[in-house]
Amino acid sequence: MSDTFFDDRATRFAANIYGGTKGAIRLAVLQADLTEVLPQRPLRVLDIGAGLGHMSLWLAQQGHAVTLAEPSAPMLAGAQEAFAAAGLDAAWLALPWQELPFFAEPFDLVLCHAVLEWLETPTAILPTLQRCLAPDGWLSLAFYNRDALIYRNLLKGHFRKLRQGEYAGAGQRGLTPQQPLDPREVEAWLAPDWRIQARSGVRVFHDYMPPEFQARAAGEELVAMELAHRRHPAFAGLGRYLHWLCQAKAG
Repeated sequence: MSDTFFDDRATRFAANIYGGTKGAIRLAVLQADLTEVLPQRPLRVLDIGAGLGHMSLWLAQQGHAVTLAEPSAPMLAGAQEAFAAAGLDAAWLALPWQELPFFAEPFDLVLCHAVLEWLETPTAILPTLQRCLAPDGWLSLAFYNRDALIYRNLLKGHFRKLRQGEYAGAGQRGLTPQQPLDPREVEAWLAPDWRIQARSGVRVFHDYMPPEFQARAAGEELVAMELAHRRHPAFAGLGRYLHWLCQAKAG
């Protein structure tokens, strides 16, 4: 397995991820979490694996200086179109994380959303995240949660699949991540250098709802209920994605 890029899947990604309630919930949770912790001043932001730039655009609209790093040309072009339509500027890096330069000034906020699960070796990116971040800065880390995938398969009765440990998605062909991550392993990876200051689940119940119930529920109510329960002690760990806000340990 190797790292996966989205050169041939930008349109499907836009429609499937951000074309409906799933994307609205994802953005709402990430934005609510960041709003709680970010200082009230203009920040330097680096979005690694920025995709179509939804989060970066929102941050730019808040007055922050945003740099987007995205190796997929179609994805980066989509982000540039969105910024142009909004009349906003950004810095653009058509690079994978392995080729990021050494920045003269570190960033106050580094976004790494839905990146780890597409990497051949997820831990390899951690030193780069730390290098790019200011000592008192924030790392916004969101990743595909293996616990949620296991629970969903349990509900469907896919027991043989679980016994065989078949968690991976279609990888090079589809939009389901290759490598869902065990949150306990991710926490162990972070433990030497990072403190996890806040944790939320992204889509803690939406994806488990029967389709007919989803269809009857108003989108605004779904988003509001997801926000209200994103840190519930029984539900947060069932989020399809987990969002952790981290800071580097001193020294």
